[in-house]
Amino acid sequence: MITKIDRWTKPELHIYILLLCANADSNETEVEIEMIKSKVDPETFDKIYTEFKSDSEDVQFEKIDDNIQCHDYNNMELAKFRQEIHEIFFSDGKFMMMEQNLNRILDNILY
Repeated sequence: MITKIDRWTKPELHIYILLLCANADSNETEVEIEMIKSKVDPETFDKIYTEFKSDSEDVQFEKIDDNIQCHDYNNMELAKFRQEIHEIFFSDGKFMMMEQNLNRILDNILY
């Protein structure tokens, strides 16, 4: 299925990917959501969160892949971003198998 992909700003893409990470184990915790909210203004978070919740997993990956191609990330940005992804994954003190799988998928998409 081909969908029209909206182009996001880097912060919007960033939030979308962090939401995917928070949802990797099918259990978004309040701690994870608050961590993500702290990185962007409430209006942007609400917009992206609403969109994220309405997308299927396939569409989520398609949107991420398409939007990653629109932005040039330097090594420092990617390193900081990967650190934030790991903060979300480890926020509950565990690194579950679903999170590990998503981590590998994101490595392939981001690099």
